[in-house]
Amino acid sequence: MIDYTMRGLSADELFFKVNPVQAPPDRKFEIKPFFSRRIQTSKENPKINVVALECKIESKEDEPKPFDLTVRLVGVFEVNNMNSNEDRRIFAVNATETMFPYLRAAVTHLTSAALVNPLVLPVVSGATIFPDDRASDQYTINFDPKTVN
Repeated sequence: MIDYTMRGLSADELFFKVNPVQAPPDRKFEIKPFFSRRIQTSKENPKINVVALECKIESKEDEPKPFDLTVRLVGVFEVNNMNSNEDRRIFAVNATETMFPYLRAAVTHLTSAALVNPLVLPVVSGATIFPDDRASDQYTINFDPKTVN
């Protein structure tokens, strides 16, 4: 059975920029965050997995947003007994569930520190953020153990 422990968590990037959007005072913007995740294994110690979890909001010409935001957190996990693709899927879901509350807090804190209405992401299960995590028979992950030192 897979066993993991989070050994560390840090903010890799915290970015906020107000966009000069002209809009009537009663206009509501649809804010749809984009989430991404990358999991890598250390070359020196295959038990160490680094998980980067990111939330991004970007204004586009056809979909203007009042601000751009990037929050990327990096978690370091010690993982034992991860031998199969199903174990990797379980670890990816559990690592996402472990890190997501910190990501939510960082997004809320960053927007409130920027003196805009705080953006509070919904509470969701780690298995629902990424479509690949929802069904084990459809799961794929980019898992390249050569990319992390």
